[in-house]
Amino acid sequence: MAPPPVSVVAQAAVGPLPVYAEPGAPAPETTLQNPRPLGGPLVLLVAAQRPGWIDALLPIRPNGTTGWVPDADVTLSEHDFRIVVQLSAHMITVYQGYAIIDQEPVGVGTDDTPTPGGEYYTEDFVKLTDPGGPYGPYAYGLSGYSDVLMSFGGGPGQLAIHGTDDPAGIGHDVSHGCIRMSNAGITKLAGILPIGVPVEVEA
Repeated sequence: MAPPPVSVVAQAAVGPLPVYAEPGAPAPETTLQNPRPLGGPLVLLVAAQRPGWIDALLPIRPNGTTGWVPDADVTLSEHDFRIVVQLSAHMITVYQGYAIIDQEPVGVGTDDTPTPGGEYYTEDFVKLTDPGGPYGPYAYGLSGYSDVLMSFGGGPGQLAIHGTDDPAGIGHDVSHGCIRMSNAGITKLAGILPIGVPVEVEA
């Protein structure tokens, strides 16, 4: 059997972090805030590496945007976690290597506010002050955003995986685009997963 996939995560060592359209470009195309708005470190999921540079998936609109970062501006680490969300099946599966560490039904976006498919990663983590509230005890913010909501609840329409105070909605199309799982499930993941975990959202 081939070895399981390993992800490389870059954590910004400077702030703001300059991002370039290509290696060696004379000026950055954009900069990314570090620390992030919620106070955590800026992390990027590495897509490719070349001497002196990394190509990374960025937590900005449009979804799937990548950019080049000088490797001197980040520290790299590796892990073997990944998440797959199947929208039509209303199912989340969390892997460490080839082992399934959690699999359970989830609530996903409605027809009007769908959960967009694509490749994302967990870019921040929050322990919520009201564990019995609508988002449950914990939330992993994703690098992706709603395609239809430019803002929501005072935020930028960022996608997330979080708990819920409405367990009856799990297994259905109920959210504004976020992925709702059981509070027990998100609590389990909160004790295991780092940030920088790839999240594949499939139709």
